[in-house]
Amino acid sequence: MGQNLTVLVAPVGALIMKKTLIFCRVSSREQEESGYSLPAQRKLLESYSNKLELKVIKVFSISESAGGNKQRKVFNEMLSYLDKNKIEVLVVEKTDRLSRNLKDAVAVNEWVAKSSNNQVHFVKENFVLSRDSKSNEKFIWNIKVTVAQLYIDNLSEEVKKGQKEKLAQGWLPTKPPLGYKSTGEEGRRRHTPDEITKPIIMEMFNTYATGCCSLLTLTDTINSKLEPLIGKKLSRSMVHRYLTNPFYIGKNRWNGNVTQGSQETYIDKAVFDKVQEILTGRHAPKQQKHNFTFRKLIRCGECGGTITWEKKKGRNYGHCSHYRNCKQKGTVKDYELEEKLIPAFKALKIDDQDLLSWVRKALKETHKTEVADYSKVLDTLNKREIKVKKRLSGLYTDKLDGVITENFYNEKNDEFQKERTLIATRRAELNIKDKGFYENAVAMYDVAQKADKAYASLSPDKKRGLLGVVFKNMRLTDGELTFEYNKNYKLLHEAVKVTNSSKVSRNNKLKEKILEQDDFAGVKANIKGFADTRTSWLGDRDSNPNFQDQNLACYPYTIPHWLAAQIISNLFDF
Repeated sequence: MGQNLTVLVAPVGALIMKKTLIFCRVSSREQEESGYSLPAQRKLLESYSNKLELKVIKVFSISESAGGNKQRKVFNEMLSYLDKNKIEVLVVEKTDRLSRNLKDAVAVNEWVAKSSNNQVHFVKENFVLSRDSKSNEKFIWNIKVTVAQLYIDNLSEEVKKGQKEKLAQGWLPTKPPLGYKSTGEEGRRRHTPDEITKPIIMEMFNTYATGCCSLLTLTDTINSKLEPLIGKKLSRSMVHRYLTNPFYIGKNRWNGNVTQGSQETYIDKAVFDKVQEILTGRHAPKQQKHNFTFRKLIRCGECGGTITWEKKKGRNYGHCSHYRNCKQKGTVKDYELEEKLIPAFKALKIDDQDLLSWVRKALKETHKTEVADYSKVLDTLNKREIKVKKRLSGLYTDKLDGVITENFYNEKNDEFQKERTLIATRRAELNIKDKGFYENAVAMYDVAQKADKAYASLSPDKKRGLLGVVFKNMRLTDGELTFEYNKNYKLLHEAVKVTNSSKVSRNNKLKEKILEQDDFAGVKANIKGFADTRTSWLGDRDSNPNFQDQNLACYPYTIPHWLAAQIISNLFDF
């Protein structure tokens, strides 16, 4: 260590073989700046003890990178160990390594006062504290404790100030949750998506948003994929904590307050909101004894009650629960309903393979045009957010300098934070950050082409997931099933009717003209008579790309990407 140790003067033989305890404490900042680690401090204190022929019984160590509760626990364990084992000598480096608050100092004083043999050796300060220490020595000890307390209080204030500044800039002043990683230099760290665990977090939210599995089942599923990557499993409570963390939608929660964040997001807000709805609802998914395909999907056409399912002799039967004096009688087998739905799946298939390939290609070509428009709006939003961040930073500086009052700061801070939230909301609505959005839309069309044949081989969970996203308003009346397509599949069904119609499939010239076009815009502009049909199922949008005046609902293919991804990954394992 290259340090000269001053051996304290003590009566010859007085300290020989006295039982001794060493207490080490080092801050993470010291370790980083000077390389002065816990082992180095321990070596110094052991060398001192050996010179005085003290018998070291135990060594306690604290790194200040540990939490406050853990530090308090180790300190209390050390005091208990001193009493329990009747150890008379405590060796530490200096005052602020033993005590940094008045409460600890009182505890140390109480231990010292218990016996005239009890001593605390402060190696670097050349000082021994005992019950018989002179009044001026005790006075110096108390002053040093107070100075240490001042240091800690001041450090705490600086840390809190830094945390507020970081939050004002949109960054969480701690480690990010699973699915993100910290990048950048110390003091300028940013949280970015972790490409290794990001897909698992997306699957976690998307799967639970379908309402088809319990939290316990979800935990088991996620752990099967996560444990090989991070070497540990998540508890059910941890999964719940992640599912309720607004960080994933661009919000920073800190000390009970939620502020707008600057991190890149990949969880759709609609998905996050759906997950919260399921988690807080009375009918959250639970583990089921029997896994029925049509559970909670069909209602009675007469009374509106949910169709109840039960297993008898290996068959699944459904019937009205009759909670509302319903007159419906009889039961229906689940496979009979499935047979009635297969034609509905077939109705989503485009018969002409040339047209099917063109639709997929046209989607991708349209993607390029849409991204260009979205990018312009996104650029405007990003520039506006930078201005708001600068204003927030300047506002905070003015507050620290006393230029503005606390009330004025709070008023303007709320105003700027609301504007940041609005910007983030508008940016999320663009769905520009998910690079695979349109690729998922293409894959969703592919799924529709395979659903009728693949349905039979799916598990009840996956069947229920597919039925839930394709159909809605499923009703059972006198054994007959009625239903509607969900919005996106209704649009697809309309499109299929057009492409499968004789007007297109048997008109080779019209078909050739369609195949010559790069995208749907070309069809609308160059093929007379087909454009009106096209807009009925693809929608249209205003020529003005200004975000504030644009109704996002009129953009074509606004298929929720989480839904498409869920179908692809969980139903068909694409």
